[in-house]
Amino acid sequence: MTISAENSLNLIAVAQKTRQAALKLAVLSTEAKNQAIEAIAQALESAKDEILQANVADCERAITDGIAKPLYKRLQLDEHKLRDAIVGVRDVGKLSDPVGEVQIHRELDTGLILKRVTCPLGVLGIIFEARPEAAIQIVTLAIKSGNGVILKGGKEATRSCEAIVKAIKQGLSQTAVNPDAVQLLTTREEISELLKLDKYVDLIIPRGSNSFVRFVQDNTRIPVLGHADGICHVYVDKAADVEKAIAITVDAKTGYPAACNAIETLLVHTNMASEFLPKVGESLQKLNVELRGDELTRKILPNFATATEEDWETEYSDMILSIKVVDSLEDAIAHINEYGSKHTDAIVTEDAEAAQTFLALVNSAGVYHNCSTRFADGFRYGFGAEVGISTQQMPPRGPVGLEGLVTYKYQITGNGHIVATYTGADAKPFSFKNLG
Repeated sequence: MTISAENSLNLIAVAQKTRQAALKLAVLSTEAKNQAIEAIAQALESAKDEILQANVADCERAITDGIAKPLYKRLQLDEHKLRDAIVGVRDVGKLSDPVGEVQIHRELDTGLILKRVTCPLGVLGIIFEARPEAAIQIVTLAIKSGNGVILKGGKEATRSCEAIVKAIKQGLSQTAVNPDAVQLLTTREEISELLKLDKYVDLIIPRGSNSFVRFVQDNTRIPVLGHADGICHVYVDKAADVEKAIAITVDAKTGYPAACNAIETLLVHTNMASEFLPKVGESLQKLNVELRGDELTRKILPNFATATEEDWETEYSDMILSIKVVDSLEDAIAHINEYGSKHTDAIVTEDAEAAQTFLALVNSAGVYHNCSTRFADGFRYGFGAEVGISTQQMPPRGPVGLEGLVTYKYQITGNGHIVATYTGADAKPFSFKNLG
């Protein structure tokens, strides 16, 4: 289905309004932005009942439509989740302003001064999955970093997102931030049109499957910051502490299996398999985790299903875990780099050299030693919130907070200086003196 010409023009108008609001937001003081963030928090608190009722309606509709279990868990927004999201809003307000930071301050010559100064990106286009509270995090980070934002949530969360954005705009209307800096799209057809708006949108952040991220990348000239699948691993090394390994594995799989930082595959060194697998298997089974093992795993745990090639590259987002026994640290690293999604992977070991090798050679945004992959989160990193977790090679990688939403510009101030002075046989040398 294609969007009508009239609706296409309407979307351009929306993007233009967002751009104009973003230009004014970009030069607001830290105090003004923080006042706007506090107004957002208060507006969300006032609209709590309306937001939760909208989410109930979304959930009921989603059940009727046969929503997948993992997606349903992400869709649900209860009072606890909403309260935590509002706490996150205020946490962002307490963070340092990322705009206006002088990264380079250099005298090129007397009276000729160079500065590199951080500035907002402009307008962000965020396409995200069912989690409605993501809209709260994204808007707050956008305001703090001086950016306008156009949101497109999953169709299953439309009512929730509408209620949230309505409250946010009401809050902003009492501040120096123009509510037009925040826009919400509600139809799937608008995604394709959004991807064409390279004149008005400076960065697209898609949060979804690998195939969806690739679709976005293939259909836009706007730079894309990819947030794709979370195929995360825990590797239990031959020098692992068994009790630590059990606790980390259970937490990483069962704490919130629908999260992108939950593990999908457990790798176990062959020297640890006979001792570790029965114990961790028992712990996971008590929590109703379905286990799938390779041939060596099933020799020790014969009652479980056989893991196939497809399992190694599947993000279950559910209480399912595939298990593979490996012969060495090198084999574990090779498996992760082959089948992982460059999200977050962990090693459990008391061997410091093995840990350093793992941290150096696993090509993921997050590489951990003796702790759960569930720490891969903007809030847990002290970022206040995140717009997503980037699995791409170029920065920003991992949880993207404020620092990932700014760029920089070079400013030079002179007093009639010209390049001719510094060229030719009588060229004057530059001083290149750092001033701070």
